[in-house]
Amino acid sequence: MKEITLCSRCILDTTVDDIWFDDHMVCKYCHFHDEMEKQHPLGDKAEKILNELVAKIKRSGKNKKYDCVVGVSGGRDSTFTLYTAVKLGLRPLAVHFDNGWNSDISVRNIKNACEKLNVDLFTIVADWEEFKDLQISFLKASTPDADVPADYAIYSVLYSVASKEKIKYIFNGHSFRTEGTSPISWTYMDPVYVRDVHHKFGKIKKFTSFPHMTLFKLLYYIFIKNIKEKRILEYIDYKKTEVDSFLTKELNWTYYGGHHHENYYTRFFQSYYLPKKFNIDKRKTELSALIRSGQITREAALKEIATEPYSYEEKNVEYVINKLGLSRNEFDQIMNAKLQTHKDYRTLLSLIKFLKGPIRLFTRLHLLPHILYLKYAS
Repeated sequence: MKEITLCSRCILDTTVDDIWFDDHMVCKYCHFHDEMEKQHPLGDKAEKILNELVAKIKRSGKNKKYDCVVGVSGGRDSTFTLYTAVKLGLRPLAVHFDNGWNSDISVRNIKNACEKLNVDLFTIVADWEEFKDLQISFLKASTPDADVPADYAIYSVLYSVASKEKIKYIFNGHSFRTEGTSPISWTYMDPVYVRDVHHKFGKIKKFTSFPHMTLFKLLYYIFIKNIKEKRILEYIDYKKTEVDSFLTKELNWTYYGGHHHENYYTRFFQSYYLPKKFNIDKRKTELSALIRSGQITREAALKEIATEPYSYEEKNVEYVINKLGLSRNEFDQIMNAKLQTHKDYRTLLSLIKFLKGPIRLFTRLHLLPHILYLKYAS
């Protein structure tokens, strides 16, 4: 068995294919975190930058009903992002993409938050047969990216809605201090990749229930429509343990038992599919981020990983299999299929790597989404 090497600062290890360590055995993701801390320092400087950003957003939304779009899932991060936008005096439009896997808790959390904050909610419901076809395609592709269809659709919907409503700003609920950066070998997404996987394994060739994002469409939204994506949680001292109780008190929010477990499919994906098929435990990414930001000790994180295997509910696995219309034999074939990665399919990765310099610069100038920089700057 191959020996596992562990980062000396966080708990990421050589189960991450693209990891590297410096002379002190500190991993590249810790270095990413430190670079992000320099770009987004907390304290007075962050407050000044945030106030300037809010002023820009208000100017851009003058005489409009909304001045920003906030994607909401019913989860902790997106709910607090919506709350923060309102408390900053902004007029957000909450946008939710319903892919057919919402839990009752997530639906209730979204409803409670929007009602208590007096925010309009716009929901796009995916055609179930279309979205199911895309999800099954990614399961058959046998890569760790089986939850990419949801992320891809959400990005597509947020930019599409912002464009139609003439809104210049989109708020993303991600925080590098609590979620970290997902290794590219664990999560990869681009429009060419999505289309290639669906072309190889899908049955429905044209979708109508949500807008397909393409590279040219993304560039159109960013450079022609001038839409900017912002991660507002990067400007505030965002602490998980404090946020849960705060949201419960202020917005009647309910915790759902695990990271992104507000969605039945994501719960299956993270607690069963990834650990069982790929030996990937995404808690390592989140716990490592919390270590770096001082919200948990490394010892406590190691203990949690070692003593508490990623638990799953068999009934949730059965629910996913049945809802997707798969037989147990078909599902077993998916679970036992040869492991693949995004490298086995057509992607934009070569182009992105070739343009890494401009992408890095444009991201720092806030002209490109953070996702392009965080995943590919290596």
